[in-house]
Amino acid sequence: MEKLYFIIGSQDLYGEECLKQVAADGREMVEFLKGKLSGIVDIELLPTVETADICVKNMRKAVNDDDCVGVITWMHTFSPAKMWIKGLQELNKPLLHLHTQANEKLPYDEIDMDFMNLNQAAHGDREYGYIVARLGIPHEVVAGYYKHDNVVARICQFAQVAKAINLSKNTMIATFGNNMRDVAVTDGNRLEAQIKYGWEVKYYGIGDVVKLANAATDAEVDAKMAEYESKYTMATDRIDVVREQARYEVGLEKFIAKNKATCFTDTFQDLYGLNQLPGIAAQNLMGKGIGFGPEGDYKISAFSAILMKMAEGRDGATGFIEDYTYDMTEGQELELASHMLEVPPQFAVNKPEIQVHPLGIGGKSDPARLVFDGVTGDGIQVTLVDMGDHFRIICADVELVKQPKPMPKLPVARIMYRHKPDFAIGTAAWCYAGGAHHSVISTALNRSDIAMFARLTGTELITIGDDTTEADLQKFFTK
Repeated sequence: MEKLYFIIGSQDLYGEECLKQVAADGREMVEFLKGKLSGIVDIELLPTVETADICVKNMRKAVNDDDCVGVITWMHTFSPAKMWIKGLQELNKPLLHLHTQANEKLPYDEIDMDFMNLNQAAHGDREYGYIVARLGIPHEVVAGYYKHDNVVARICQFAQVAKAINLSKNTMIATFGNNMRDVAVTDGNRLEAQIKYGWEVKYYGIGDVVKLANAATDAEVDAKMAEYESKYTMATDRIDVVREQARYEVGLEKFIAKNKATCFTDTFQDLYGLNQLPGIAAQNLMGKGIGFGPEGDYKISAFSAILMKMAEGRDGATGFIEDYTYDMTEGQELELASHMLEVPPQFAVNKPEIQVHPLGIGGKSDPARLVFDGVTGDGIQVTLVDMGDHFRIICADVELVKQPKPMPKLPVARIMYRHKPDFAIGTAAWCYAGGAHHSVISTALNRSDIAMFARLTGTELITIGDDTTEADLQKFFTK
């Protein structure tokens, strides 16, 4: 199971009894947090940092443990920060500075210098905070008594973000075909993405999947069809078309497993050997947490997988979507978001139907796809774009709404949402900031989750919501 290491700071000047109490308090704190974070991560206590050598050993243990996704530090007493420098310089995993105490309240009638020497996080954590800032290490600070619900919630949030960052560092994106010809925002510096986020972006010919799909046995296709029929309503008599999609998914699953990919892209300009654009195949894989990006969009493919990982265990839907068209009725403006085919079933408010219809683009045979109406509720729209000299995350608050009327002639999955604070400011801000037409929508995550990810990865963040005003718009345009 993924874990966080918990490291406490002190020093040897306070004597053996003090250090024994520090260790005891640490064990009690870790046992409490283990219970609260059960099902998310495990927590393991490492030796108290009394010297630089202990600090280095602890950090090296964290770095070399593949199950460790991050580190929590807390200065129980005053821990001279120079002893933390070498260790922190070796740490390459998310860092949470927990600014807390073993005691919630001051014992006003009994407090003495022994108590002061033992319980001085206000002293030690400021010393430690300075050196982390001085070293320029991206980190999160959570302040408050560790048993309070709001503090526990922030630690849980850190654990989820740390797990997502761990996935990011182990992400391999299989790009079948290159970027769609002439499309700008889906392109970008793939080498820089690997340096910054750990994403390996590897090109493969679509023929690699075609070969595996063609080799799929009838038994494998039958098993995939049984999976479809258990999840979805078969609303077509063109079963051969659906079986072809099942064959594509069998091939994609084998390729993904063999190459240890966590996400993939395709483009309808490079589908040689496929009769259909992958529809259900891509949708069903996204439903299992595999990231996807159309038009060769490697960034949104990886980002969708990372945010789906971050949202694990939370109520709500998270997945890829594309901005499409608007209802511009004055004062009631809405956006209809969809894609040609590949909207993940996480967004379905009803049981998705498998349907077969012409696509009208790409020059391929009629593809099978999942059709459904979308969920409702408050959410966020997030994208990551390449600004040339840096990456930028744009996060907008939105409200997902029920479609006002049926759309019987639009046989695709879709969601509708309202921009905040309103259409004019919300969409203008997105455009000023350089927001892509591919994004991740989530009703499980919120702006603070994305802000934590941005802080811990050192990524520029622009947020849009009820607090955005018309005066803010020009601030988003940086050139």
